[in-house]
Amino acid sequence: MSEKDKKAFVLRINPALLKEIEQWAASEFRSTNGQIEYLLNEAIKSKKKGKSKKENLG
Repeated sequence: MSEKDKKAFVLRINPALLKEIEQWAASEFRSTNGQIEYLLNEAIKSKKKGKSKKENLG
């Protein structure tokens, strides 16, 4: 996805949490924005995996 296709929005975040994310991003050679996007994508993947496992159990 190109930068042109992305939607910008304001995010209000606890300063301490932002600092942690900034440090984590730097350690993984990502921008802060890139790290947040990465974490959100991973959370969505995890949620989808959990959903399919629950469907298989039921």
